[in-house]
Amino acid sequence: MIVHDSSWEVGATPTEIWAVFHPPVAHDAVRPTSLANPRVMEHGNVRIEIIHEGDANGQGLVRRTWYGVPWYLGGTARSWEIISEAAPPHFQRYDAITTPPNTYAMGSFRIEDIGGGRSRFHFHEEYRMENRLLAWLIEKRVHRFISKDNDKNIHAMIEQGLAAMRAAG
Repeated sequence: MIVHDSSWEVGATPTEIWAVFHPPVAHDAVRPTSLANPRVMEHGNVRIEIIHEGDANGQGLVRRTWYGVPWYLGGTARSWEIISEAAPPHFQRYDAITTPPNTYAMGSFRIEDIGGGRSRFHFHEEYRMENRLLAWLIEKRVHRFISKDNDKNIHAMIEQGLAAMRAAG
């Protein structure tokens, strides 16, 4: 199993950052989100389809996510993810099953208020390939690739989301 941790400061409160990850649902007034009618978000090379919104805090939310992996794995992976724990506006955990390769991941973020309208965003992920031989050969390399993209994409998503919210007033 590979573990990745990163953190950075953001010029926003925990509530503002939480709203980037859990915006008000304005999808389809007639049909709820579902596999046939997902709510779609795209950030860089990441596509997220929300197929179940979960409860008011986002717990139970189910999504499909496509993201980049190294070329020798086909360049794109797909994961099924569920928000298994949510405590707004400070903590969220997800569990995921991804292919290719067959992996399990558990990730979380924690948002710490550091005062002055600023927060520290902490990201944690644990990643494990099911095939132990394949894991021995490439798990570290693959996860390093994914983690680099995760950090870049999450940071960009937060900054773009905050800019859009502030522009909207």
